[in-house]
Amino acid sequence: MIPKIILGKGARATRRLIGYLYGPGSANEHTDAHLVASWNGFAPDPGRSPHRNLKDVEDQLAAQLDQPVKMLGDKAPTTTVWHCPVRAAPEDPILTDAQWADIARRIVAAAGIAPDGDDEASRWVAVRHADDHIHIAATLVRQDGRRPRRDHDIRAVQREARTIEADLGLRRLNPGDGTAAKRPTSKEHFKAKRQGQDTTTREILRMRVRRAVAAASTETEFFAVLEATGVTVRPKTGPSGGVLGYSVALPGDLNKHGEPVWFSGSTLAGDLSLPKIRHRLTATTPEPAAARPADPWHQATAATERIPHHLTQGSDHIAQGQLVALGETLDLLPLTAPATARTELERAAALFERATRSRITADLDSTRVLRRSVQTILRTPTATRDGAGLAMLLDAALIAVAFAKHWHRTHQHAQQEAAAQQALVHLQTAYAHVAVPVLDDLASRTPGIQTKHRYARHLQQTVPEHADRILQDPAWDALTTTLADAETAGHNPATLLDQALGQRTLDDARNPARALTWRIHRLGQRHAPSPLAQAAMARSTTRLPATPVHPPTATPTAVQQPQVRGR
Repeated sequence: MIPKIILGKGARATRRLIGYLYGPGSANEHTDAHLVASWNGFAPDPGRSPHRNLKDVEDQLAAQLDQPVKMLGDKAPTTTVWHCPVRAAPEDPILTDAQWADIARRIVAAAGIAPDGDDEASRWVAVRHADDHIHIAATLVRQDGRRPRRDHDIRAVQREARTIEADLGLRRLNPGDGTAAKRPTSKEHFKAKRQGQDTTTREILRMRVRRAVAAASTETEFFAVLEATGVTVRPKTGPSGGVLGYSVALPGDLNKHGEPVWFSGSTLAGDLSLPKIRHRLTATTPEPAAARPADPWHQATAATERIPHHLTQGSDHIAQGQLVALGETLDLLPLTAPATARTELERAAALFERATRSRITADLDSTRVLRRSVQTILRTPTATRDGAGLAMLLDAALIAVAFAKHWHRTHQHAQQEAAAQQALVHLQTAYAHVAVPVLDDLASRTPGIQTKHRYARHLQQTVPEHADRILQDPAWDALTTTLADAETAGHNPATLLDQALGQRTLDDARNPARALTWRIHRLGQRHAPSPLAQAAMARSTTRLPATPVHPPTATPTAVQQPQVRGR
């Protein structure tokens, strides 16, 4: 159940709201509008009145609601209307008028509009014009002339909604922490539907702004990237000529006056205001590129593989920064993906956006490598053609998102945890679209039986606890091809296997051969050591056991590693 508080200003705010509630709606979606409850139990109901002129009854209802406001004359507040739509989930049963009436009374009491037993409280009505929701309209002057005490009414109403869900057996929504981006309004949804769009303008702009932030290194570049995506940008300048903020609009998205519909960055999401964007760009300014730049796919994958370590062993501020960087990576990956995976990646990014924000301040200093490497992928045309590189990065991202879900759970971030879980489902589907063709191609070039037996023997000697799982994994043939390619390039396959097995435990890998394939792929593309160096490595100490990324089990706060399906 979703309540949403909207405040109205102006002398005719109440009358306009009543007219909307009893009108046909912007898409003729209002049917059988009628009162289900009111402050006194017998307020005039335009929807059930035998009066021939509906407008007269609407005027009468608005006048009765406004009477305490009019009594104050010039001392009346500017904001006079409290409007709260309350909507049930699509899968909820259709509630009766009596049930909606009880819900309305509980909501206005929780908000401080009309506390239980207070005969001098504000006047209010609850109008139902659809099966799944009601609208509560109240005036913000009590009948005794005072203002209602509605401190923190948004949080109070949300808490009451969670209780109502439990009492009526409705779908239980996750409690929030006030960091979610503003939802599209019903009006915006209906407008998108009329225009044949699945997504509202607000959501389209939010994603494009997020992508521009992720792709840019400077403020100037941010605005340039944004305009290149087809967004109209209107800077807000101060008296000195400096840019204080910005608004964005989509070409062709006009209001009833034929003017562009503008959204400021802060109304798209709290972290998309210009000051917040400036801080992020400053905090993650890329370091100078190395003289011999590494493969950006490998750099991005290595940085993503470190995210679970940061989430389990770093500070909360560093962990939150890693979630921001992971979200930016997911925002940009659809631009590098084949058409078969693009839609699923876009859905994963849109869902994970909720998991990137909490009330914990993000330390972004450790995210520079991941940010720079993903930007390099976008700016290097040949880099985006590497299907193995994308599959490798997605494999690491799957683990990172699973750990993000677990991190939010331990911090009791219910909405963020749910968002990470939903994103994980789409990410797994996208991964399959990308990885399967690459793995099939590798498997088609599998080496001879003797070579495969040699690799299998080494596995059984070094990791007997995982050898059977690896050998029975469908990706075993692809792994042997990757090892054989590396051996042809001059690498020692046994050494590469040791290094890959030592990078990270395979305990949480559903498909260990597939995970090793991507690790070997990265290691095998490095410059092969000389025979002398290989001999020295062979005489070195045996491989250290893989270090788990979760805290030791002896620690009271130790957590179990989340399982990642589909890997």
